Order: sequence, then structure tokens, then C-alpha cells
Amino acid sequence: MKTYAEYQQLVEGALSSQLASLGEIPEKLYEAMNYSLCAGGKRLRPVLLLAACDTLGGDVETALPFACALEMIHTYSLIHDDLPAMDNDDLRRGRPTNHKVYGEGMAILAGDGLLSAAAELMLRAAVRLGDLRGTRAAEAIMRRAGVTGMVAGQVMDVTGEGTEPTQEKVEYIHLHKTADLLTAPIEAGFLLAGATPEQVEAGCRYGMHLGLAFQMVDDLLDVEGETAVLGKTIGKDAAVGKLTWVAVCGVEQTRADAAQEVARAVEALESIPGNINFLKTLAQTTLGRVQ
Repeated sequence: MKTYAEYQQLVEGALSSQLASLGEIPEKLYEAMNYSLCAGGKRLRPVLLLAACDTLGGDVETALPFACALEMIHTYSLIHDDLPAMDNDDLRRGRPTNHKVYGEGMAILAGDGLLSAAAELMLRAAVRLGDLRGTRAAEAIMRRAGVTGMVAGQVMDVTGEGTEPTQEKVEYIHLHKTADLLTAPIEAGFLLAGATPEQVEAGCRYGMHLGLAFQMVDDLLDVEGETAVLGKTIGKDAAVGKLTWVAVCGVEQTRADAAQEVARAVEALESIPGNINFLKTLAQTTLGRVQ
């Protein structure tokens, strides 16, 4: 197993080259896509995918195109989230948001381009593998990013804005908008490593509970965090009537619920063979993150 920084370095070193490998992209489009894709960040989702594959003895290099594709999907979702019609944000990862630099039309196309590029990269990698592991991994990622996954959560987030917050609505948003895209790397990484159905199911439970905890902490940071540290504007959730765990349960209960979700994530790892320390530690450090 590698360290978080080592997995992160692998991803950083491959993102631009993976994008360029698709062929001749119009210059302005490539610039806008690359602006957001290579803006830094934790690279949590691709790191999780590589670590999940590594945990079960899979080949990290084989998993790298899928990890980069997942980061492209995450980045596209951020570009579109920041648009005036969505969250209307001016700052992302400490820099002006994509539409502030390239205009709304190009930002929309940059997001579209990253989503399409991700699908193309995964399909190419699946063909090279020559078996069903790559196809299954790609399907898992696209399903969890799609209309029953992340996009479904975004729909509830948008349509629920300004309505009475309930735990049922907030849990739906957190499970899909956030947890699905944190479950996707575990599911895909395990599938690429040849995991059994039981191992994949346990990995998905880990990802789901990790995702819920992650978003609960995100909700707390919007109340208690600092813009300079987070790299994005704080206090916007309450200002626009977003449905958050804090809005339903308050700060202290949200903190307690996040800790409980972390404990459930760690518990899900007990049936996983191999070195689970990386995944276990990552879940446990979620509670203390500041960005």
C-alpha cells in the first residue's frame, strides 16, 4: 500500500496526459477543462479508487485511467454546481470559478467535455483489459454519477432549496449527491481487483457511510469553517436555504451523527481481506478535516 500523498501524486501526474490522450481538443475547450481539472484539491475520489484496488492486490496502473476519469466527473459536477443557475459561486479551490474566467457557455461545455472524456477514457481502458472487470468498473462509476446517483441528489438539492428541511430529504441528498460518488471509487476499485460480490457489497457499505460522514462534516464546515482554508465561500447554505444536516439536527447532533457514520464505515471493513489500514484511517480522519 502507498501513502495518501503517493496515490495523490500518481493522479496529479496522469490527469493532463490522460485528457490529452483523447486527441485534438479545441484549444479554448481544453484550456477551460484543464483549468478546473488541474486546480488541485484533495483528489479524494481517485485516491480512494487506487487504494481500494491496491487493498485487494489489484494493479494500480491498470486502475489509473478509471481514477482519472472519476476525478473528471467530480470536476464537471463542480463546474456545473458553481454556475449561476445552480449554486452561483465565485470561488472554487481558492480560485475564481470556471464561469467567472471563461463565461457560462464555455463552463457548461467544459463540464460536458469532462463527463464525455471520462466515459471515453474508461471504455478505452476496459477494451485494453479484455475482460469484464473494466466494463463493470465503468458501469459502477457512471451509474453512481448518473440519474439514480449524484444527479438525482443534485435534483433534490436544487428543488428542495428554500423548503422545510426534513431528515428524509437531507439524507436523500447526502446519499446521492455525495455518498454515491464516494462509493463509486470503492466499488470500481474492488471490481478492477477481481473482488467477490460479498467484498464489493462490504466496500459499498464503507463508501456509503464514509460519504454520509463526509457531507455531514461539509455541512459543519459551511457553518464553522474559514473561506481561506476551504477555498470556497462559507455560510452560503443557510443564506439560500439549502437542505443540510445542520439545518435539521443542529451542530452538535450533526457532529455526533458524523462520528457514528465513521464507526459504521470502519465496521464495514471487517470482512475485507488485505491491508485495510489505509481505508480505515481515511475514514477516521474525516471527522477532523478542515477543507
